[in-house]
Amino acid sequence: MTHPKNSRRRLLKGAAVAAGALAAPAVSVAQTTSFRFQSTWPAKDIFHEFAQDFAKKVNDMAGSRLKIEVLPSGAVVPAFQLLEAVNKGTLDGGHGVVAYHYGKNSALALWGSGPAFGMDPNMVLAWHYYGGGKALLEEIYKSINMDVVSYLYGPMATQPLGWFKKPVSNVSAFKGLKYRTVGLSVDIFTELGAAVNPLPGGEIVPALDRGLIDAAEFNNASSDRALGFPDVAKNCMLQSFHQSGEQFEILFNKTKYNGLAQELKSIIDYAVQASSADFSWKAIDRNSKDYIELKTKDKIAFYKTPDAILKAQLDAWDKVVAKKSVDNPFFKRVMDSQRDFAKRAGQWQQDYMVDFKMAWNRYFAAGAKKT
Repeated sequence: MTHPKNSRRRLLKGAAVAAGALAAPAVSVAQTTSFRFQSTWPAKDIFHEFAQDFAKKVNDMAGSRLKIEVLPSGAVVPAFQLLEAVNKGTLDGGHGVVAYHYGKNSALALWGSGPAFGMDPNMVLAWHYYGGGKALLEEIYKSINMDVVSYLYGPMATQPLGWFKKPVSNVSAFKGLKYRTVGLSVDIFTELGAAVNPLPGGEIVPALDRGLIDAAEFNNASSDRALGFPDVAKNCMLQSFHQSGEQFEILFNKTKYNGLAQELKSIIDYAVQASSADFSWKAIDRNSKDYIELKTKDKIAFYKTPDAILKAQLDAWDKVVAKKSVDNPFFKRVMDSQRDFAKRAGQWQQDYMVDFKMAWNRYFAAGAKKT
């Protein structure tokens, strides 16, 4: 026979254990969601580095809950097939530029190609997020059955007219010139008389080396140097309207993105914003260093693109967009939206911003004041 006191002790002990079990918080082990990304850039290009910078920010903030792995161009699909691969789920996401989707709908190239009514690249981003561009881009993607989530970021500096065997002094030099560019820039230079070949970044220098093209543009001092342009051409023409307001695009497969917890979506949102600022700072540092290296070590001759060529680009642009605005309703809507924003924001910028060149010349130009 069990003693009553022992029974009470066992009963109280059991109750205490049960109560403790009920009070203890449930501990769950979070599984890692892995996203496989591909950039549209060669591994040695600074642009691929920018894609990795974004992934690192997300990975650091998300801890073990989300991990983005970034592969270089061609690891899974060619650069110009990125959008389709992300849409189909072959890739979970990617890093590139909207102009690479130009063949799907010509209006997509307006996020980068052309003079953008005088907006600089950061102002184009402002239009995208606050002036209606984002909603238009989403509508265009829906119209071409691309089930993706798009983030734009990283305002790029004005891209050079390009690399040439001989410096270009007038518009007639483009007649019959075999030239590489992408997006609506294809139409601009075709209008100027060039024979255009829209090669992806990794194929440009080999094509120049083999004589398949005579001249080419890509993007910036760091990318151009890393890709080997100084080995195949010794003249670079600076300043152009063909791509003076471009940005990067980060793509997600919509189904995969929608499956994320809201907290992880917020991490992605803020990682994009942080990456945009970080890109701007790093690009200034690296591009300026590589510009000096191109001049001093690689002995590249740089020339300012003559104003006559810049004006001819604007004339060509007006002809191109007039035709496409008739043929493509989306094209006209994007152009109208950009025009409205540029008229307001551009006036503000021109009235408020000081001429920085005046101050730079004072301290650094030939015969500058010594301080």
